[in-house]
Amino acid sequence: MASRALNIPNLLTYARIVAVPLIVLCFFIEGRLHGSDFARWSALALFSLASITDFFDGYLARMWDQTSNIGRMLDPIADKLLVASVLLLVAADGTIAGWSIWAAIIILCREILVSGLREYLAALKVSVPVTKIAKWKTTVQMFAIAFLLAGPAGDKVLPYTTEIGIGLLWIAAIVTIYTGYDYFRAGLRHVIDE
Repeated sequence: MASRALNIPNLLTYARIVAVPLIVLCFFIEGRLHGSDFARWSALALFSLASITDFFDGYLARMWDQTSNIGRMLDPIADKLLVASVLLLVAADGTIAGWSIWAAIIILCREILVSGLREYLAALKVSVPVTKIAKWKTTVQMFAIAFLLAGPAGDKVLPYTTEIGIGLLWIAAIVTIYTGYDYFRAGLRHVIDE
């Protein structure tokens, strides 16, 4: 049992969860040092590594036949912690502001609603598989957040880094609405049948 919980795919998921407070710490350091580019680049590096683990944990678990209940439970939690915490950070520091906040709110609301739906359907022994477009949504989200994490530090290297991040965030929000609708349409049949 312990060996299943400590297999490589699960260790990658644990690492993604551990990355969240480290990314937050980078933003805390940036605030203390009044705009330290090093802190932003560090946060981006940690986020990028964590995002890569999101692909590899599931891929390796299937390839090596190391899927586990703890992995199935923690993987979506790790994803949501990573996305939500960074969106809150870039909103709090003003990287996204005004109307762009709505894109982040759409993404966060969808994540919470779909998690609730999945939990309810799991109690009914109904599985809602992740669709291909939902995987694309996650990819666009991760790229948007990466650009936003680079933010003002990235603007010095690649002009319009922040604006690219905001544009990608809106694309992710639109795809998020579609995939959320897709999940609810699939799940609603079971809710109504009850």
